[in-house]
Amino acid sequence: MTLVKQNAAFGNLFDELFNNIPAAWGKEAQNAFASPATNIHETTDGYHLELNVPGRNKEDFAVNVDKGLLTISYEKKEEAENKDYKTVRKEFTFRSFKRSFTIDDKINTEAIQAKYENGILKLYLPKKEEVKVAPKQISIQ
Repeated sequence: MTLVKQNAAFGNLFDELFNNIPAAWGKEAQNAFASPATNIHETTDGYHLELNVPGRNKEDFAVNVDKGLLTISYEKKEEAENKDYKTVRKEFTFRSFKRSFTIDDKINTEAIQAKYENGILKLYLPKKEEVKVAPKQISIQ
């Protein structure tokens, strides 16, 4: 039997490197990167949310509002294997995601609209009428 002495500093370097890589090893690491990029714009009438979610079906999205929390989620079940052919390589994945946004009482939750086009999920969150006040001009005296 040969005993190989490991340099402690060298071993610690590798331990740190491999323990801290957030690669796609494991479900938690995959979910950390599965959340889509989002743009939020405010106008005088409301808020516009855009989520970058290409290659999905609009039927697989769910948008819910409950107790001041807007939740957008997507779940696609893995497709069954086709018996007519054998898959040699599979790189397409259908990850689920869930994004939540806190909304206040300025939003008319009954009139929220959602539309999916060209890989972008667009939501419009209109402000309540009493909030849609144009900027007030103040006269200087």
